[in-house]
Amino acid sequence: MANWLKVLIRKKPIERSAITTTRLERCLSTLDLTMLGIGSTLGLGVYILAGQVASTKAGPAVTLSFFIAAVASVFAGLCYAGSAYVYSYITVGEFMAFIIGWNLILEYAIGSASIARGYSGYVDSLVNYQIQDHFTKWAPLNFGTSKYFDFFAFSIAILIAGLLAIGVKKSTRLNAVFTVMNVLGVIYAIICG
Repeated sequence: MANWLKVLIRKKPIERSAITTTRLERCLSTLDLTMLGIGSTLGLGVYILAGQVASTKAGPAVTLSFFIAAVASVFAGLCYAGSAYVYSYITVGEFMAFIIGWNLILEYAIGSASIARGYSGYVDSLVNYQIQDHFTKWAPLNFGTSKYFDFFAFSIAILIAGLLAIGVKKSTRLNAVFTVMNVLGVIYAIICG
């Protein structure tokens, strides 16, 4: 029993040479990394979430709610310089690293699907819900999660996967364009109300 517990909490030793050497080419600049950070932080929900939280949950204290969430995000970001899996493997052991690694995979999969579904909903609302009407009629689902298979959201997810497959530098440039557009949209919403 004690041997089994040792296996669960064993930690990965750090070798100095492993920190400085890598098989991957470093191709991202500070600006690229900054844009990736802003792009992953400032997501699709910022346009809807603030209004929904202000109207139904926090009221005027929505600013305080966002501040508390920002502080929690900063602390989460400061706890490691590499991947969360490696950090937890080194500090708390293999079992927790295993759980954290699989939670990250689940988080990224659900996050990607949610963003694709959100973009699909925005485009669908722009065309007066024609996509929903068409696919509800021609590709209905009888599950509690959705009335139809969202081919548009599926296509967005496949397109993004293809863009990521062409290379880090090219996909980072595209991310920078969308991040600048997103930041300009938020600034416009702040100034114009």
